[in-house]
Amino acid sequence: MISLVKSAYRYISETWYRAKAKNSPIKDLQRERLIKYRREGSVVRVDKPTKISRARELGYKAKQGYIIVRSKVRRGGRRKSRPSRGRKPKKQGVTKITMRKNLRRIAEERAAKKYPNMEVLNSYWVAEDGKHKWYEIIMVDPSHPVIKNDPKINWICEKQHRRRVFRGLTGAGKKSRGLYNKGIGAEKLRPSIRAHQRRGT
Repeated sequence: MISLVKSAYRYISETWYRAKAKNSPIKDLQRERLIKYRREGSVVRVDKPTKISRARELGYKAKQGYIIVRSKVRRGGRRKSRPSRGRKPKKQGVTKITMRKNLRRIAEERAAKKYPNMEVLNSYWVAEDGKHKWYEIIMVDPSHPVIKNDPKINWICEKQHRRRVFRGLTGAGKKSRGLYNKGIGAEKLRPSIRAHQRRGT
């Protein structure tokens, strides 16, 4: 029998999903949070997740060994300087130059550099304005006894997961590497684009 009762996390998730609507109950709250976020630094540790439903979906637990970090990233493509001469405007290479990494992956890497003893588990979007985007990153301490003794998360303590965010092993990293595309058209993406090119020579 299918239950028709929604959980509290489901209601929270739906409220966030409708956050950009005109009559959203958290639109004013988001505006107040943005004023606070702009005054903070680029990487800030927070006490608890802003989006508890999304954090729980991605593996967060409110116990020792887990922390939440909010990271700020500037929006848009690369800021290229304009050549002074020798190009026609189309060939100057100033606009539409973007990184292969997505902004969420950049935010995760910055958080990992700030907390080098922690491993990035996953991350999610929390806010944005015209200039910046903010992401909250779930980080785990692989040397903490509570993490080592938890069979659901102690896989992150193994050596092959060390510095996983810098090797594109998180969700944002796999997305930017194209690994969520499968089947026709994705034959050259695995194990990586560079490895496939090397194999063809």
